[in-house]
Amino acid sequence: MTKTGMIATDEINGYHAHVYFDAATVGQATDLCRNAADLFGVEMGRVHERLVGPHPMFSCQLAADNEQFSGLLPWLALNRGGLIVFCHPETGEHLADHRDRGIWLGTGLELDLSIFDKL
Repeated sequence: MTKTGMIATDEINGYHAHVYFDAATVGQATDLCRNAADLFGVEMGRVHERLVGPHPMFSCQLAADNEQFSGLLPWLALNRGGLIVFCHPETGEHLADHRDRGIWLGTGLELDLSIFDKL
């Protein structure tokens, strides 16, 4: 935290990008995530065809370091093909990272933040 009460960007340990999909777009989402992993060297998580964590749709997570994310975010904005993508920093403050610091590509959705009550 800086003297102004603002959070310094060096407190960001990385980013997650969650690509949302449904039964009709699972192939599109999988291809998008695989391409992102190949192009940017980001870590591609499992393709979850069920609800996981706070996410309101099926999803696949891309984990990026700060440098990777600077290229990944604009690429996702241009290539998401109508899929909704939710991105957030990783600072260790899980609730705030999801609730207050998220970046939506496409229509923002309501997350189930109740899971963070258990942390």
